[in-house]
Amino acid sequence: MSTPESAPDIQAEIERTRERLGETVEELAAKVDVRARAQDKVADLKAKAQATAADVKAKAQGTATDVKAKAQGTAADVRAKAPAAATEWSGRVRQSQVVQRRWPLAVVAGAVLAGSVAIWRWRRK
Repeated sequence: MSTPESAPDIQAEIERTRERLGETVEELAAKVDVRARAQDKVADLKAKAQATAADVKAKAQGTATDVKAKAQGTAADVRAKAPAAATEWSGRVRQSQVVQRRWPLAVVAGAVLAGSVAIWRWRRK
């Protein structure tokens, strides 16, 4: 058989029950408050988006730095090789049989063109 409880024990049990009931009501109210839940979700998504944007920006800056360094290295290589390539190319042109055979024709064509221009200008006056 259970012992009858005293008035202060019953009063304390009632207070504990009220506290638990109040907590339960607050939890239910939070679940029902759709607007607050949506605002929390928006805040979470915004924070994630900002973090992702910062990561993408950092990666892009790293990639840009790498590309710039490679481009500078390639430009330096081209500058170093350009004089040798130009000399080699001009040597090939001088040695070309087509150029050696046709240079007199080019000189004659240039002279004819210069003469034609001179006559045309003389007649216009």
